[in-house]
Amino acid sequence: MPKSENQDLIEKLKEIGFSEYKAKVFVTLAKGKIMSASEIVNEAKIIRGSIYDILKSFVKLGYCNEIETNRILQYQIIDPDIILDKIVNQHQKEISESVNRIKNTFTSVKQLYSSTNEAEDKQINIEIIRGFNKHRISKYKELLLSAKKEICGLYKFKGLVSSEADSLAKNFIKRGGRIRTIYKTGLDFKISRNGNVYEATHEQLIEICREFESTGEQIKLITQDIPNLTIIDGESVFINTEDLRKVGSSQADIILRKSSFARYMMDLFDMYWSQALTINDYKKTLS
Repeated sequence: MPKSENQDLIEKLKEIGFSEYKAKVFVTLAKGKIMSASEIVNEAKIIRGSIYDILKSFVKLGYCNEIETNRILQYQIIDPDIILDKIVNQHQKEISESVNRIKNTFTSVKQLYSSTNEAEDKQINIEIIRGFNKHRISKYKELLLSAKKEICGLYKFKGLVSSEADSLAKNFIKRGGRIRTIYKTGLDFKISRNGNVYEATHEQLIEICREFESTGEQIKLITQDIPNLTIIDGESVFINTEDLRKVGSSQADIILRKSSFARYMMDLFDMYWSQALTINDYKKTLS
């Protein structure tokens, strides 16, 4: 192996945890020859005093065999595939132990968090969640899962929409909950069906609503612009908004746990509900 390639391999070994001298000794042994400590020192170009500790550690780790002769000890690398397995297994073990330490630590953090919250018995009445991240979705699902009686929503179809009804909504209705939803009739979205994506049409909008309605969801459609919000049990409100100052809209969600504000939003929802069309009535307008 040319000198430059040797150096490149030494640098790669250092990146995965070898020291400079250990990497040089390993590359020297990697050629497969049976070598004495003196021969390794001369070829690896390292200080003689360090070679014995390095070779002792390699033997202990199972990277090379120590061969006894009448005169001196000699060393030979074992199959590199076996060394690879040893190193990978060791790294996986260390990663697993590190992850377990993190999990154990955060188990204690969660216990502290729960006990503190229970002791103080406080609830945040207003939350603002900014940016695109999965925690916005988890916050929304957490709020929906807290519903006991009724979920009322005003929504605009945007992005990619599947006709498959949401399992969370299905389960809520099965438990005796009621869902009333008003959808805006715009076509600013695409349809996902059987792995394919299609441009939305009014007919497909109706099909999606029929699918949702078949699970027990009560649906109406409205042509005018509406806010994007969800009301839970007439007690909490989830509002999705957009930063209109930026193209592409950096979104933010607001959660308000105030029954007085939720009642105002219920009045707004009921006003829209009375003005909105049933699916059949909307279908007639397309004729």
